[in-house]
Amino acid sequence: MAGVVAANSAAAAHAQSPDPRSTVVIVTGGEVTMPIPTLMEGPAANVANLEVADHLFLRLANLGPELITSGDRSFVPQLAKSWTRRDSVTLAFDLDERAQWHDGVPVTARDVLFTFERARNPSIAPRLAGLLHNVASVTAESDRRVVFRFSHPYGEQLYDAVWHVAPLPAHLLEGIPPEQLRQSSFAGNPVGDGPYRWVRSVPGQFIELAANERFFLGRPGIDRLVVRTASDADARINLVLSREADAMDNILPPLTNLERMAGDKDVRLIPVPSPTLGFLLFNQRDPADTSRPHPILADREVRRAIILSLDRGLLVRAVYGPYGEVPYGPASAILWIRHGTPKPAGLDRAQASRLLSSRGWKDSDGDGVLDRNGLPLRLTLNFPASSAARRQMALLVQQQLRQVGIEVVLQQFEFPLWTEHRNAGRFDIDFSATSQDPSPSGLTQGWSCGGGTNAAHYCSPTVDSLMQVAIGSSDHAREAWHTVLRRIEDDAPAAFMYAPSYVYAVNRRFGNVTIRPESSWLLLWKWTTGAPAARRTAGY
Repeated sequence: MAGVVAANSAAAAHAQSPDPRSTVVIVTGGEVTMPIPTLMEGPAANVANLEVADHLFLRLANLGPELITSGDRSFVPQLAKSWTRRDSVTLAFDLDERAQWHDGVPVTARDVLFTFERARNPSIAPRLAGLLHNVASVTAESDRRVVFRFSHPYGEQLYDAVWHVAPLPAHLLEGIPPEQLRQSSFAGNPVGDGPYRWVRSVPGQFIELAANERFFLGRPGIDRLVVRTASDADARINLVLSREADAMDNILPPLTNLERMAGDKDVRLIPVPSPTLGFLLFNQRDPADTSRPHPILADREVRRAIILSLDRGLLVRAVYGPYGEVPYGPASAILWIRHGTPKPAGLDRAQASRLLSSRGWKDSDGDGVLDRNGLPLRLTLNFPASSAARRQMALLVQQQLRQVGIEVVLQQFEFPLWTEHRNAGRFDIDFSATSQDPSPSGLTQGWSCGGGTNAAHYCSPTVDSLMQVAIGSSDHAREAWHTVLRRIEDDAPAAFMYAPSYVYAVNRRFGNVTIRPESSWLLLWKWTTGAPAARRTAGY
């Protein structure tokens, strides 16, 4: 019955757009619920909301092609046509006088000040307030000029000013108390200034946007955008293959999914650097008593031996095929600092065995498992049942470590229980994965002594100090961050396993297609259409 309802809704939407060339249907796994800056907090701070918000609302500027977040030069103007550095803590932005809200009212400094006042208020937007804690003030010198002052000199001032929040229309929202905005008519029908305007939402099924014909940066080439929700990965693939959708986001492993899509001559596969990083996290505290060091993994040489025992390249190819690589340190493919780093250590079982032997690990009873003072070299490896990639890779890790005398016991948990064990430090090795922001400053969360996601108790005051140097650097930030990565690799707090590309599927009738790593469909307004869709059985 649910499929019939969806098809009927789709048919109704399709009836409003007789030319299928003017519409693009994107199918994603997440539901769009609140795509409005400063309201995307908590569970609403998800990819679906963030990416649709990028169609409705413009930032002052966007990241450039290389995604460099440090310095003032590698950004692309949007609402701000230009910016000027006045001193080490002051940036002035001049707004583009052509920018308008969807109701025709000009975008002014008033809108920027109103939005940043909300965004910097922890009682309204705690996530954003944390991200903007280095912004000391935002003031207006005229209707078109906004001045940002920062608490101290550091490399990502411009990034903090433009990336985390897009301005909202003050003339529509100033009279609404912040606590009432989620229930307001604006929340149900947001008015933005971006290339697309809001049309409607059918909860649990799709949202519909229409081209902003007065968009000051150029009229969108696609008249109508529908974002459809399908939580099941196979369902998303089937919707694209049946022409009920034109594009989909990341095609998840196994590789047979990619093979299915590649077999359709009308579908183009587009690999894009992703923010995902997967790693085996070594607990440096005893899971039974976190006040004590881990009886095995507190030893850096043992951790190094584990890494050298793994053929990580083989594991990545087995799960991701050509669409993944072994990272150097905790740097996903989206981070600009990964360029120019050394190659990760490769498989070297002989050296691994030498390291283990030097630390007293021998197979004293001939059972194939190393031991020391009666303690077998046996470790548990936790991973979530929801991740097919980690499940497949964990089995291969178990096999490879067995070859050097390390016994790994696999423990699969449902996601909530896995998270509980990880956060409490109840693991030897945790198969972790994270989604990183474009800024390398986010590495402080997992790899500094006081990091909020540092579940394995890795602590290096030297790394902490090096991170602060890198964060404060502008002219030599890349080199400073490379020093951080080299030191983390040397400490071996984790085996950094995979940094995949996301693979998108887009119907070939669309031209000028660009997928952005930091926001997948950000440049969709520049797409063009070619021949009509071959068929759209239950399409929009």
